[in-house]
Amino acid sequence: MRHPESQPFGAHLARARHRYSSPGRRRPLAASPFSPEAVIRHATLVGGHLALEGGEWSEAAVIFTALLVERPTDALALEGRALAAWWLDDAPTVFRAREDAFRLYRQAGDERAAGRVAVWLAWDYDAFRGDYAVASGWLQRARELLAAHRESREFAWLSVRSASFALLDNGHPEEALQYAADAITASRHCGSVDYEMVGRALRGFALATSGQIPQGMQELDAVNTAVIAGEMQDHVAIGLACCYLISACDRVREYDRAAQWCVRLREFCERWHFRVLFAVCRTQYAAACIWQGAWAEAEAELVSASDELQASRPGMIAEALTRLGELRRRQGRLDEAQALFDRSGGHPLALVGRATVALDRGDHAGAAQLAERYLRALMPHNRTERVAALEVLVRAHIALHQLDDARAALHDLHSVVRAADTPALRAAASLCAGAVSIVSDDADAARRHYEDAVDLFTRCGAKFERARAGIELATALSLLGRADQALSELDTAVALLQPIDATLELSRASALRTTLQASLAFSEAPTTSAVRMQSADSRLTARERDVLRLIAEGLGNAGIAVRLGISEHTVHRHVANMLVKLGVPSRSAAVATATRLGLL
Repeated sequence: MRHPESQPFGAHLARARHRYSSPGRRRPLAASPFSPEAVIRHATLVGGHLALEGGEWSEAAVIFTALLVERPTDALALEGRALAAWWLDDAPTVFRAREDAFRLYRQAGDERAAGRVAVWLAWDYDAFRGDYAVASGWLQRARELLAAHRESREFAWLSVRSASFALLDNGHPEEALQYAADAITASRHCGSVDYEMVGRALRGFALATSGQIPQGMQELDAVNTAVIAGEMQDHVAIGLACCYLISACDRVREYDRAAQWCVRLREFCERWHFRVLFAVCRTQYAAACIWQGAWAEAEAELVSASDELQASRPGMIAEALTRLGELRRRQGRLDEAQALFDRSGGHPLALVGRATVALDRGDHAGAAQLAERYLRALMPHNRTERVAALEVLVRAHIALHQLDDARAALHDLHSVVRAADTPALRAAASLCAGAVSIVSDDADAARRHYEDAVDLFTRCGAKFERARAGIELATALSLLGRADQALSELDTAVALLQPIDATLELSRASALRTTLQASLAFSEAPTTSAVRMQSADSRLTARERDVLRLIAEGLGNAGIAVRLGISEHTVHRHVANMLVKLGVPSRSAAVATATRLGLL
């Protein structure tokens, strides 16, 4: 196997009949390439790289260290020592050895070798230290050094890492597509199947991100075939290709496929002791577990991955913290979720997470502002990453009674989903469309949208989302006078939510059940509708009227509690009593009824 840091040894030895020594000097290895000195050096380098190829990282480190004792300025030995240290998560040695190798290659005038090492240093500064500015500087230096070597293996490696930075750090799929094309072209010129497939994986990922999901997944399927067929040999290249596939699946919410590839990647990581990629894989696998309702497994994976990344690659920990924050949010542990999102720093998904927490807490204006801030930062062609923020924005605008804005956000969401056309994204759009229909006084349209969402989420195996859609469907059915069917939907939702202890959604379901049962009994009472409304009006207390007015302003229970100086539990009790007295199933229906009665 040929590793990403070097060309095959034959090519190196043909070009490098010298060794790198003190600054500014280059000494011949010997008068003959077959001198004892050259033979011993060559054999030692081969032994070190054979150890790397076999996954014997510690043995490789010992071999290269021994060679460096005799030849402290041997750049190839420094590269080998750095790669062994990289696999062993020994950051100080990685930086020291690679920076020394870079200087020696520059002194020798070897642009390709110096460019190769510069690319690795860019990745190191990003992953080990989270220092994106320094990483960008090293990447730019590599571009300058390799500008005249566009058909080389080193240029393919540069293009691969540039595409990854463009897509994952900058959220720029169009730029990533260009770099991926450069990687593929260079790889084909130099005969590197490994880099060609990584380039194609990045192209597929970028296409999926830009909303061209069928084309992107088709490209990724071709790469998967190459992996399975054994066409790829490089450990790092295989790991990266699989990682990009799983990330693309996560981005378009194809979690069944993601889970399958996580299993394959986990086996690969365990076999080759690829600890860092294993931690990243666990983070991605946890996302699939969250989607499928396996929350205990997701928590175990995320806690372990966070600990591993904190110890080995602190620059890569943000995504694991963000995923754990999302799990805590779904569990109803909002303070913990907020703290995890805050720890995630500038990770884009953390901003969406904070917006969703704000929504759960009833801070609808804050949620809308955070979602809009996230969307403003996205590149125009970055389509699929818009979905989560648009979902938040639709719900926030509805709660704020900004129906035109909610419809505009829904229109944007539909434009992404039409191009993507995956079941999970269609389900998300249907759920939002149902919410808009409810506040537009079209309960039957809402019913149809919610039924579609329920069916699609069921098809995707998304238990939490399916339960949420079921609760909303129950609301629509109750407004249509189909309380028995609504209660049946609630039973199904509760059965899905109880095993995972989703406390917030269980509370919503419980409150709606209480209201539905009271409403059902109220509607069966032998009085006219007008009499019932007048009776309900007269029975509302002053405090319940205060709560109702604040609901109409768009406040959630937490916001109402602050405004009125009472506890959230007391607010919840007032809301439940008010709904029963008005004979309505939901807060939005209460506002509509109160408006008709002239209470607002």
